Amino acid sequence: MHKIIKIILIAVGVVGAILWTQLPDGDAPMGEAVQSGPMNFMFILTYLLIAIAVLASVIFGLKNLFSTSGSLKKALFAIGGLAIVVAVSYGLASGTDISVDAMANRGIETSESTIKTIGMGLNVFFILTIVAVGLMLWGGLKKLTSK
Repeated sequence: MHKIIKIILIAVGVVGAILWTQLPDGDAPMGEAVQSGPMNFMFILTYLLIAIAVLASVIFGLKNLFSTSGSLKKALFAIGGLAIVVAVSYGLASGTDISVDAMANRGIETSESTIKTIGMGLNVFFILTIVAVGLMLWGGLKKLTSK
């Protein structure tokens, strides 16, 4: 299996190198460069590789999730914890941080619910960052004190 994957990766690398040599020069107009055949094939190749990577990640992740005992329970706890963080973040977001009229004057159509959703996303980011830093510090302190 590994030999097949290596051969496929070598073939993709060779195709990418050939396409790279066929790209338009830097002096070419932007419209022509974007519409060139080699550029389009490189994008298709990139999308294909990303799709394969996502598919492999999901398949192997689900396989490990259902094959290891206790991992499903841990995953459900993690999803529940994330749902709690999102709910708390939505409750903390006010939605009145920015004036809707001021945004409309700048040409950005928005609503109070959009502002609240953005605030929720920022709160989720900050809470998860604080949790991650706290867990790293806790692990470091635990390791220092255990010696």
